[in-house]
Amino acid sequence: MKNLTKPNLLALSIGLVYLWFGTLKFFPSLSPAENLAKNTLHELSFGLFSDTFSIISLAILEVGIGIFLILNLYRKVVVGAALFHMVFTFAPLILFPSESFKELPFVPTLLGQYIGKNFVIVAALITLSKKEKI
Repeated sequence: MKNLTKPNLLALSIGLVYLWFGTLKFFPSLSPAENLAKNTLHELSFGLFSDTFSIISLAILEVGIGIFLILNLYRKVVVGAALFHMVFTFAPLILFPSESFKELPFVPTLLGQYIGKNFVIVAALITLSKKEKI
């Protein structure tokens, strides 16, 4: 219990979300964000990679971030990777506004809300990146 500090609990909770959502992407049609992720990755990569390669790569990245956060390994590097990943999770708000919003800009669809929760994760990751105690 000594290691269950506020920063470690925050890292553990974010890690569990990453592990859970990333694992879903390994199984076709299980993730509610699968099509949006595929379409976004297709646009961001200019179609250079197949949808299967893109979604499996994303799943590996998310599961890896999750495992490292849960195990509290290489936190500074992993938090940086997670923040980098998070930047791209907001791309659908610009690339696919009709899938993200019922009415621009204040009525998000369920997928828009799914993206919106990432603002909280970004804030938590920034908090983890700081040296001072929480």
